[in-house]
Amino acid sequence: MGVTCVSQMPVAEGRSVQQTVELLTRKLEMLGAEKQGTFCVDCETYHTAASTLGGQGQAGKLMYVMHNSEYPLSCFALFENGPCLVADTNFDVLMVKLKGFFQSAKASKIETRGTRYQYCDFLVKVGTVTMGPSARGISVEVEYGPCVVASDCWSLLLEFLQSFLGSHTPGAPTVFGNRHDAVYGPADTMIQYMELFNKIRKQQQVPVAGIR
Repeated sequence: MGVTCVSQMPVAEGRSVQQTVELLTRKLEMLGAEKQGTFCVDCETYHTAASTLGGQGQAGKLMYVMHNSEYPLSCFALFENGPCLVADTNFDVLMVKLKGFFQSAKASKIETRGTRYQYCDFLVKVGTVTMGPSARGISVEVEYGPCVVASDCWSLLLEFLQSFLGSHTPGAPTVFGNRHDAVYGPADTMIQYMELFNKIRKQQQVPVAGIR
């Protein structure tokens, strides 16, 4: 894999989530991007079981268990501002056995699904973010395949993002700053999705000036 940027796209003014997704994918197809199947990234939140907390008022930790269709044999467990554990898919079974320590938060599952597009050396994924039956937002992931060091290709990624996101082009992901000259890996992408999902969870239903 290469270096990846994950961002949120605001819903276009006067349009639905699905209509905005179609608007974006149409722009990509006009650029010459070709469909390359579908993708899915999901996340379930677990919190520290009350029985494991020492004193009253002690805050429990949250753990996010995530899957990415690009890595079908892997499972990612992330703590906010903490480490990212990469395990095989049996980790889901382990979480059931650890229910005395970590409990699944009710109605916490959030996922994004959509279409993959290939454009030259760029792999683009535009997804609809859902919680339960409700569409909550739009995710955009862009990967530049030939490079594995973020600082070497961010300007190129930024230029490509601007070509179809316009004024909604994101800034550099925080993981780039933390790993400026390090080799980029799948865990860095999952951290970006965790941050995106948490941002969407916290967003209130307020009008957003979107693309036209």
